[in-house]
Amino acid sequence: MSIYRTLKGYNIKSVTSDPSNSKEGQIWYNDTSNKIRVNTIKPAAWASGGNLNTARFAMNQGAGTQTAGLVAGGNPSNSTLAVAEEYNGTSWAEQNDLNTSRQMMGAAGTQTASVFFGGRLIPPPSAKNETEEYNGTSFSEQNNLGTARYSGGGAGTQTAGLFFSGAVGGSTSVDTEEYNGTSWSEQNNMATGRENMAGCGTQTAGLGFGGYAIPGGASALTEEYNGTSWTAGGNMGAARYSLGSAGLQTAALAFGGSPGGVVTTEQYDGSSWTSTASLATARVQLAGLGTKTAGLATGGRTPSASNATEEFTDIVNEVTSLDVS
Repeated sequence: MSIYRTLKGYNIKSVTSDPSNSKEGQIWYNDTSNKIRVNTIKPAAWASGGNLNTARFAMNQGAGTQTAGLVAGGNPSNSTLAVAEEYNGTSWAEQNDLNTSRQMMGAAGTQTASVFFGGRLIPPPSAKNETEEYNGTSFSEQNNLGTARYSGGGAGTQTAGLFFSGAVGGSTSVDTEEYNGTSWSEQNNMATGRENMAGCGTQTAGLGFGGYAIPGGASALTEEYNGTSWTAGGNMGAARYSLGSAGLQTAALAFGGSPGGVVTTEQYDGSSWTSTASLATARVQLAGLGTKTAGLATGGRTPSASNATEEFTDIVNEVTSLDVS
């Protein structure tokens, strides 16, 4: 039988505990556990999570994290909902409804302190300017947006929210508004107005990407907000709209969307987008939330309304024991 030193030219180092800064492929013998240990790479992947109780698409963009998420509103077929659900990392539970049923809202904040704004009511079709805050139990009406619109990008927190671009009637808006926990104020415009776009980040470091430009169609454009104005970021690898999003300006995740319904997932590092593991199911108008390394995709159209949830885990170094029996 071959031994490691014969194959590799050196001995396996013996240690009493696993090293804290091991590198990929590093191998050692742990005297305490009496195990040969190795540092390996666990690839990025999407995995099935718990299903929504109500299948729907065109919800808000999502609020919270992969283990404490919140979605509200949406469209089950050809009407709007007020239904809200919380996710605990395993399953969804229905909560108190929105006061005003809507689809295609913006959202910001956490599961227990979030704000939902704008959106669209059908039938009949109408852009909404309503703002509602959620405290972990119920929704309460707040001061309205300055401009009623839907399918724009949302970012920030309940007391420092951001809403940008979106659709107004048959055209796209370039408007940006900031929320201070009480009221909205107009800010500098985006360079390119888009609907069905994605957003994430904070009020002073926001990110808007993808969407549908009129004219122009599916967009790959990325814009970064610094609390005052917008500047161009790196273009997405694939132009798309009606996509899901998660993360921060310098660590974002984009997934799914149109045209055609895609499984493509990309990550943004503050400069450029790179491809990573694909969704299991192609869908459009899905809700996204969480972080670049722990994202959540739920609902959407496949092409009918979906209740499926997928959880994203980024590439990680994983120390495991070798079976040498």
